[in-house]
Parts: sequence; structure tokens; C-alpha cells
Amino acid sequence: MAKSKPSPLPSGTLIGAYRIVKKVASGGFGVVYQATGPDGETVAIKEYLPASLATREAGSLLPQVAPEKLSLYRLGLKSFFEEGRSLAQISHPSVVAVLNFLRENETVYMVMNYLEGASLQDFIIVARDQKAEKIFRESTIRSLFDEILRGLRIVHQHKMLHLDIKPANIFVTDDNHSVLIDFGAAREVLSKEGNFVRPMYTPGFAAPEMYRRDGVMGPWTDLYAIGACMYACMQGYPPNEATQRAENDRMSTALKRLRGSYSDNLIEIVEWCMATDPDKRPQSVFVLQKELNSADELRYTKLSIGDKMRLQLDSVVNETKKVALRVTQFGRQVS
Repeated sequence: MAKSKPSPLPSGTLIGAYRIVKKVASGGFGVVYQATGPDGETVAIKEYLPASLATREAGSLLPQVAPEKLSLYRLGLKSFFEEGRSLAQISHPSVVAVLNFLRENETVYMVMNYLEGASLQDFIIVARDQKAEKIFRESTIRSLFDEILRGLRIVHQHKMLHLDIKPANIFVTDDNHSVLIDFGAAREVLSKEGNFVRPMYTPGFAAPEMYRRDGVMGPWTDLYAIGACMYACMQGYPPNEATQRAENDRMSTALKRLRGSYSDNLIEIVEWCMATDPDKRPQSVFVLQKELNSADELRYTKLSIGDKMRLQLDSVVNETKKVALRVTQFGRQVS
């Protein structure tokens, strides 16, 4: 019998000065809520509540953790808290803003700005379903990832890694900003201590070293995921999982089919980022930015990223889909 997910906090629950309005999303690692702040502002609150370690009865505030899992639960909690504290020091439009972090009810809550828009994953799915020759134009891809890399560079300068970059964690807001959300440092801590590594990573976007207990993480780990996201924007589907690539790597063959639709330069950037050997990838965001923004390859327009995406989709997406696409998807995949 499958283990039931921990119950979310009831509507109206107070966490510090914040009142829970409703659950927005839940996953294997926690729960995200919409809440109201002390001045009436809308915020998002992410609660540390890994389903593999804790349960919670409906109507209860306190998680229940089995004694044999308590040390691991606390280890992840400590990492989650430290991640929140580090993120609170970062102020960049392409990184989710952490406004506060609280310890209550034997867990930790991360208070963030509330985003409205749609994830890159939503855009990919809608565009893919139209069976167009290109999922996104090259100029759109370059613009999008130029903005994301600006934020990621600041994250790395703060000695942090994201460790869970994927289309579901790149959010395009209604006011046309691309934002990195849902960092995964606590997942990484737990994966090295527990026996549940693979479920904590998203197949296709996790670098090979994330599957090894002796794997060395660094900026190159996040840049593998950036390359995988670019690949998804070009193909409409994620690349093969790193473990599959180790046995039968078809990456080059898949990318060759895109020649003519995308420039050789962009295809080579994806191959570079997704090298299975970490030493053969770009070692810093700056190096990748320099290549992505090569003067010979820039084909930007004055349109914002959101405008470009919407113009591309508007001709093929009916009104129902457009409405659904703009529904708030923040925290859709917490795990």
C-alpha cells in the first residue's frame, strides 16, 4: 500500500505573521502555500516536509518523524534553513526572492515573493503539441537563457548551487521576467546520506556526478542542467537520463537532426554544456555567457521574452489554452 502524503496546513493557519490562504502545490520534498503577509501582501511559503521522512495528520501542525529517520530529517532541515538564509542575501530579478525564513512546528518555512505567470515547462508543452518545426525560435532561447544565466551567475558568486534547474523551475512571469525557483541544496544533502537519490532528481536534467556519492558538484553541474533545458526548448522533450547516456549516448545524433533549424553554434553550446565529463563543460557561467552572447550569433529583437513566447504561441493556441497557460504555476513541482 502506497504511503500517503503529509497533509498540508489548514487554511487560516498562522506561521509567524503570515496567514495561510491555500496550498498551491505539494511534492516529495515539501508543500508550497499562498499566504497573506502582515501588510496584506500576497506571498508564497515553502514548507520543508519531505514525504520520504515525515508524515502529518490532517488538521495537525507538527510533522511526525520515525525515530530512525530523525537524524536525516534534521540534517535536511538544517540545509533547507541555511539555503533560505543564503538566498535571502541575493537580490536579482532572475532569482526567486526570499523575504523571510522561519522555524516553527519542528520544521522550516521559506517566505518568498509570489509569482504569477507560467513555467517554461508549460510553454514547451503547449508549443510541442502544435507540432511546429521549431519549439522556440533561436532568438527566444538565447534571450531566455541570457537572463537566467545572469541570475545564476549571482547565485554562484554567493557560493551556492541550484542543483535542480529544469523547465518546471524556470518561471516566466506575467511582467516578463524569467526567474529561477525551487533550489535543491537540501535534496543534495539528503541524497548523500540516504538511499533515495534518483527520485530526488529530475531525469534528463541531473548531471552524471549527481548520481555518484563521490561526485564533485560545482558550477559545471548547474550548467549541465542549463544545456538540458536548452535541449528541451529545441526538441520539445528532455534529453535522456545521464545513466542512460553512460550506456548508449545518442545526444549527438539527436542534435544533428536540428541542424538547419538552429545554428551550429547553439547546437555546439548544448553539446558543450551536456558533456558527461564535468571537466569538458564550461566551468563558469561567465564563460558560457560569453559564448551565448557571441556578437556573430545575437539575433535579438526588442520584444521581451514573454512577448516572444506568446507571439509564437498565439497563432496556434486557442483561448482556452491561453487562459490555462497563464494560471499561476508557482511551485508546481516541489520535488
